Amino acid sequence: MTMLDWLQDYTIQNVVIGAALLGLISGVLGSFAVLRKQSLLGDTLSHAALPGVCIGFIIAGTRNMGSILLGALVSGALAALLMLVLTRNSRLKTDAGLGITLSTFFALGVVLLTYIQGMNNASQGGLDSFLFGQAAATLRSDLWIMGGITVAALGLVALLWKEFKLVSFDPGFAASLGLPVVWLDVLLTVMIALAVVVGLQMVGVVLMAAMVIAPAVAARQWSHRLEGMVTLAAVIGVSGGIFGALLSALSRGLATGPLIILSVSSVVLVSLLFAPERGFVWEAVRLRRSRRRLRYQQVLTTLYQLAAAHADSTYRSGQGMIDTYHGISTQRALHKLHRRGYVVHHAPPPKNRIRRGSGY
Repeated sequence: MTMLDWLQDYTIQNVVIGAALLGLISGVLGSFAVLRKQSLLGDTLSHAALPGVCIGFIIAGTRNMGSILLGALVSGALAALLMLVLTRNSRLKTDAGLGITLSTFFALGVVLLTYIQGMNNASQGGLDSFLFGQAAATLRSDLWIMGGITVAALGLVALLWKEFKLVSFDPGFAASLGLPVVWLDVLLTVMIALAVVVGLQMVGVVLMAAMVIAPAVAARQWSHRLEGMVTLAAVIGVSGGIFGALLSALSRGLATGPLIILSVSSVVLVSLLFAPERGFVWEAVRLRRSRRRLRYQQVLTTLYQLAAAHADSTYRSGQGMIDTYHGISTQRALHKLHRRGYVVHHAPPPKNRIRRGSGY
């Protein structure tokens, strides 16, 4: 195939567009999940969508994408509401509520999936692909559904931007202003369920959690403002989705969903290592500089104390004595201090020469 034929391929076009839509909605909504310290929320909602997928199939009697995604959305929304009820009306912490919701709904989904496999329904084939995704099965009609969900979610974010921003950073202050914090929290959670629904066909239930979190985590390392973080997360999500989809198309036989996740995860790894001020590499360099600066200060303090003890501001201290006091070589520190003008090197005194007498 030529490059033009490759780009005009119907399946490749559907996969690339679907991956771009998934990266866009995941990057935007995942940013709020990360900032609200609900990184496991995507994992919970993606697993909780499985019983909705099965119920949608049972009701429709066929593998209709509209009914399946609607069932997944309802199931995810119910799981989100259950998690909020458990954490707000009991002593359970957020992680415990997420764990209970995830395990309960996923177990129900597995039971329903087993039940469907025992039915004499020829259209059930490939239904288990929702566990790991089957991007190649994406149709143009599926893209319209995914695009509609994405536009609706982004529209709500734009409409309630200030409210979502305030609830994410300071819910207590938002409540003092009279904002419906509980309802905004519910709406944000349901919108994340929308992102999960969009990604079921592409990456599946198991890997969707990484798609919600990874772009936001990568963008958080580079940005100090919510606007920049959301924008950058969307760009990373779209770029990673397109790159993974194209890589899967070039290398026949490799699954698209895992390649999309690996593409976005590689951006996360680079961000964690090299992001200015927050990357591990920059942190190691900064720590090394701080230790070196502390060593210089300690050596300079020692010289000052020796001068004060001898009541002589020009007291000459030997390097060997300074090395013995600190237990390490201070030659580099003294040289650095000398270059900055804090200390002055003095040449060692000449050795005493013994002059022979005339009667020798």
